[in-house]
Amino acid sequence: MTTVRTGGAAAYFSRPAAVSRVVELLAWARASNLPVGVIGSGSNLLVADSGFHGLVIKLHGHLTEMHFDGPVLTCGAGARLPRVAARCADAGLSGLEFGVNIPGTVGGAIRMNANAYGGVLSDALEWGEVATPDGVEQRAPGRFEFAYRRSNVSDDEVVTRARFALRAGDAEEVKSVLASLRERRLAAQPSGIKTFGSTFKNPEDPRAEGRTAGQLLEAAGCKGLAVGGARFSPKHANFVENAGDATTADVIALIAEGRRRVGDLAGVDLETEVQVLGDVDPALWGTAR
Repeated sequence: MTTVRTGGAAAYFSRPAAVSRVVELLAWARASNLPVGVIGSGSNLLVADSGFHGLVIKLHGHLTEMHFDGPVLTCGAGARLPRVAARCADAGLSGLEFGVNIPGTVGGAIRMNANAYGGVLSDALEWGEVATPDGVEQRAPGRFEFAYRRSNVSDDEVVTRARFALRAGDAEEVKSVLASLRERRLAAQPSGIKTFGSTFKNPEDPRAEGRTAGQLLEAAGCKGLAVGGARFSPKHANFVENAGDATTADVIALIAEGRRRVGDLAGVDLETEVQVLGDVDPALWGTAR
């Protein structure tokens, strides 16, 4: 169920189609002292080879639907962002075009404050609905404490719905923007292969001298570097590919080597943006220096 296709099984798995059911599941997990994980499109996610000894939730049914009321979109957090962007374009609505290049769901995008090609999800967000073990609440953008690639949504909370305030525009013009963004991604990033998306966040460390994570990895000789069945893409060094038989251990070892090389080259400690479910060696995944 992940795009990189590595990892083990979950102890418990559920596809809730109603917010009330999500609350029940979270309350049960807390009472059972079980950790909770959420799978959207399975991108940006790495599961330990030993699996996840907790409850995994994947939103389903009503929690993947979209409804338009003029320029306002309300949708389930399980809706896939590329589909949301396409539906908005069909309706002649602008504001979420960048989502066509983010292979995740609305809920995951809120949790990670997704952005791409100059577009930021939080700019269009009116509110997000969050289920907790104690009930449901709506949060305005300011209450999510958005920062680069993060929010304050905790591990025992699940974003279930969202509302976006969009701008009316010409449908053909919005579709043209989507087509241009797709072309830019195809030209720069690997496609049609098993990968989880960007591996590292772009560093803010001044020692990076303005270089992106991908540029630092390439300068450190990581483009095409392989460990077992995992390799950094020859097309874009910040993408890890599964060549067909990779394990999560292979992926983690490769990521650790990339971080080590960039640290040795530039003194920059790259931070992963991939989410992890299960037990992963903190010596490999944590801060290197």
